[in-house]
Amino acid sequence: MTDSISPDPANPADQAARRAYWTEQMEQGYAMVEQLVAFPVAECGEGFASLPDLAAAAGVEMLFSDTKIAGDLDRVFFMRESLAHEVVEAGRDMNARGWVLKIEDGFRSLEMQRQLVRRPSVFDTVLKKCLWELGGEMPTPEFVFRRAIVLVANMPKIGTHMSGSAIDISVFRRDGGGEVWRGVPYLEMSERTPMRSPYVAPEELENRLAITEVMEARGFMHFPFEFWHFNKGDAGAHILTDNPEPCRYGPVNWDPATNEVTPVPNPTTLLNSLEVIEREIAAALERAQGG
Repeated sequence: MTDSISPDPANPADQAARRAYWTEQMEQGYAMVEQLVAFPVAECGEGFASLPDLAAAAGVEMLFSDTKIAGDLDRVFFMRESLAHEVVEAGRDMNARGWVLKIEDGFRSLEMQRQLVRRPSVFDTVLKKCLWELGGEMPTPEFVFRRAIVLVANMPKIGTHMSGSAIDISVFRRDGGGEVWRGVPYLEMSERTPMRSPYVAPEELENRLAITEVMEARGFMHFPFEFWHFNKGDAGAHILTDNPEPCRYGPVNWDPATNEVTPVPNPTTLLNSLEVIEREIAAALERAQGG
């Protein structure tokens, strides 16, 4: 395992360059959010399928995270049925290369996503990055809100996990050699998080791109601002492939008992309002000050 290109706190030029890169990436992310909000959706109504069940039936070696989401909620390793089959085939392709695909996260309900945005550890990290980006100046609630909506989708229309069309992944070596290292751990939020970050070592970027090649061969596009996130058939994938046609998958409420999906009625309604974000900023500051 190699080390990423670590920041040099004693080098103001390095810190300034990293902050400038992060700001550029976040503003590009916000521009994509605006595209996602406006993109047309023609929901197809396709149901969900279990990734672990399909992998087992296909004899494909895959791993699934045993961690919780938003504190104490179980992760839901389901996604749209046709996409789930494609993920398993991507897993088969990785097995042939001596790799094992690990699914870190799958479908998220609106309530799961709402809680995730407000989870103290997540929100504290967002606030910490805002403070770092601004050189220690206190960000306004509007600024934190702008960053949070890119880093942790605060609206159903822009969160492809809520469409059942996205997965977060890691990759491991079948011979027990550990993770195919991509520079930083899953869910790190830093200037090394974007897929093509210049702040990861060449070997780490090569691993990222090799994994991406396998996923994109099955039609899954990588989200440029998170090296672990892949999606297909939704607004994000259409935007990334310059496909102007309405996408098949939008945010849905899924009933596991019947496998029926219904489109989210108001997909551009914020999961957490600016007033809620303001309260979370105050709470994060209090935690940071040991209050």
